[in-house]
Amino acid sequence: MRFGVIVVCLFLLFGCVPPTQNQVRMEKDLAKMKRRLAQLEVQQADTTVADSASGDSLQRQVAEVVAGLDTLRVDFQSINGRLDDLGRNNQQLDDDLRLTKEDFGLQLDALNSRVDQLDQLSGKLAEEIKAAPAVKSKPAAAAKTAETAEQLYQRAIDMIRKDKKFAEGRKLLEEFTGKYPNHDLYVNALYWSGESLYGEKKYELAILQLQDVISKHGKHPKAAAAMLKQALAFNALGDGQNARTTMQKLVEEYPDSQQVTAAKKYLAQ
Repeated sequence: MRFGVIVVCLFLLFGCVPPTQNQVRMEKDLAKMKRRLAQLEVQQADTTVADSASGDSLQRQVAEVVAGLDTLRVDFQSINGRLDDLGRNNQQLDDDLRLTKEDFGLQLDALNSRVDQLDQLSGKLAEEIKAAPAVKSKPAAAAKTAETAEQLYQRAIDMIRKDKKFAEGRKLLEEFTGKYPNHDLYVNALYWSGESLYGEKKYELAILQLQDVISKHGKHPKAAAAMLKQALAFNALGDGQNARTTMQKLVEEYPDSQQVTAAKKYLAQ
């Protein structure tokens, strides 16, 4: 800029004087210098624009780098936070495992102590048992009073008459007749065996069992009762003829028995 002012002043100074050869040469040099100055200004302007564009690009790159660094810093902090959380969780797990292990250890110690106590108590009991005097146990048969024949008979009769357990009662009667064939209740046991068969509606077997009483023990008081029950068994089977024949025989052979009334009533029908 200063160079341009100088040139103008020189031009004004020499403009009032007639040009000489030196002046002409100087003017040429001045024109050359003007062109050079213009080129320099153009180059300076281009350089300024280029520098401005380069500066903007550089600023953008710097801004991007700074932004990237900020992102990396945030990610790094997040990762550090997660690592801290994992470290705390691992520490909590370690603490829980340690407490659980200690608890199991205490329980195991308590169980071992209890086992030791039981072993000691078992040893003491074994010693006391050895030291105690031997007690002779009485046989079960001796401790229990033997059942008499009458008790066995009565138990069988109650089972038939009261409990209606005909098969069980008949089994007890068979035991009685097998053990006591000469007992006064022997014929009664035979009769009640026939009654148990009648109760089970086994009429044919009942007739046979009662016939054994009639034919073998006809003078026994139970003979009349056996004949009446036999007639009723025939009637239950639908054999009315044999039923009436047996009832008629009962009236004729045992006229003074208690069963005659029932037989006469049947025959009157």
